[in-house]
Amino acid sequence: MPSILHINASPRYAHSDSLRLAHHFLDSVQAAVPETFEVETVNLFDDGALPAFGRTAAAAKMAVFTGRDQSPEQMAAWESARAVFDQFAAADAYVFNIPMWNAGVPYVLKQWIDIITQPGWSFGFHPEQGYTGLMQGKHAVAIHTSGVYAHGVPAAFGSDFSSTFFADWLNFVGISDATHIRFAPTVLNADVEGTRRLAEADLSDAALLFAGKLEALELVRD
Repeated sequence: MPSILHINASPRYAHSDSLRLAHHFLDSVQAAVPETFEVETVNLFDDGALPAFGRTAAAAKMAVFTGRDQSPEQMAAWESARAVFDQFAAADAYVFNIPMWNAGVPYVLKQWIDIITQPGWSFGFHPEQGYTGLMQGKHAVAIHTSGVYAHGVPAAFGSDFSSTFFADWLNFVGISDATHIRFAPTVLNADVEGTRRLAEADLSDAALLFAGKLEALELVRD
C-alpha cells in the first residue's frame, strides 16, 4: 500500500491557508485513486514533534564521522534523530504545506530538514564526485503560501528564499520529481478567493498526476 507523509509546517491549523490547500490536495488524490493509501501527518509545531539536535546530538554525529564510540547519551540522541529520518524514508511520497516566514521557511521545518539530512541517510558524498541524493524514486508536492510576497512584485514587497531553498533541498536529497504550487499573496490581495481557487485548480490537476504515480507504485508491488 503506497504511503504519503504529510508535513504540516504551519502552527495555525484550522486557520492555515497552506494546510487548507494540503487537505484539498489529499482529498483530490483520494478521489482519484480507487485503492487505499496511507497518509501520516506530522504537525511540526506540536510539542514533542521533533527531538532536540543540540550539543549531544552534534557530538554523536561527529563520533559517526570519526569512527569513535558514542556515549550512551549520544547514542540515544542519534537514535532519536534516526527515528525521524526512518519515518521520512519509509514514505513513498510527500506533501508539504509551507507558509513563508520572514522570506524563508518556518524554523521547525528547517529543524526537521537538519535532523534528517545526514550523510549515509538522505545523501552520500564522494571526494571526487561530490554529493549524491539517496532518496531517488520519491514524489513530492510542496504548497507555498505568503501573505504579501508574490512572484513579480517589487523588491520592497519581499523576497522568496522559502520555495527556492526548499526546491534546492529536495533536489539535494534526490527527490527530483517535485511539484510546487503557490498561493500568494494571501493578505495583500483584492481577490484572495479568486487566487485561492486558481491554486486549488492547480492542486486538483497535480493530484491526478500524483494519483497515477501512486497507482503505478501499487502495480509494481503487486
